[in-house]
Amino acid sequence: MNEPTPTPSPAPAPAETPNPRITIDQFKTVDLRTAKVLEVIAHPKADRLWVLKIDVGEPNPRTIVSGIREHYTPEQLVGRTIIVVANLMPAPLRGIESEGMLLAVRDPENRVILLGVDGAIPTGVRVS
Repeated sequence: MNEPTPTPSPAPAPAETPNPRITIDQFKTVDLRTAKVLEVIAHPKADRLWVLKIDVGEPNPRTIVSGIREHYTPEQLVGRTIIVVANLMPAPLRGIESEGMLLAVRDPENRVILLGVDGAIPTGVRVS
């Protein structure tokens, strides 16, 4: 009597491929800086975007566009010290040029939490 052929088990789901590792010299090319949020206005062409004026310790404020509108009000942002990628090439986002990117994380409940500093720190300080 022939034994029944076992049904093959489904292949395990592929594990997430981690991002490739970078060298310390590559990491040093990313200019992370402290920035103070000076002003927040609604993006005129996008319901999910805020347009922020930030002080990164330069003579003139910068503009960054960020998709955090459903997570933060202007009152929660103005005056806050955040961390930004200061040497990102400017890019237009829905017609407004963004001159950097703020850093944030998404928690298990899908809330966006801005990265900042613990305590008072001047604007434009390099994060290392």
